[in-house]
Amino acid sequence: MNTVANELASLNCKACEGSTSRLAKQEIERLLNNLDGWTKLDNELVKTYHFKNYFETMAFVNATALVSHQENHHPDLEVSYQQCRVRYSTHAIGGLSDNDFICAAKIDCLQVRQST
Repeated sequence: MNTVANELASLNCKACEGSTSRLAKQEIERLLNNLDGWTKLDNELVKTYHFKNYFETMAFVNATALVSHQENHHPDLEVSYQQCRVRYSTHAIGGLSDNDFICAAKIDCLQVRQST
């Protein structure tokens, strides 16, 4: 994990207030370049994680739920036997915010810990 991703993972999400605006295209590209395997699809940050079996998939889903609860920022999850697709977006602003990238970096830390 690079320095920017580590920095993101160490931050906490902030509540989106009325003054919160979507990230600019340049900032999205900069942050996206520092996350492994994430892509921007429409107004979402998306990544699919692959696992050896259903148990590992569900362990990841449960760990993701804990992070989401702690950060009060919840992704859409699509779960199947050996994979989980994670989609982040800040619905309150209709686009991507710092919170999406913070949570993506935190979720990537789960993946690293899980595979060791």
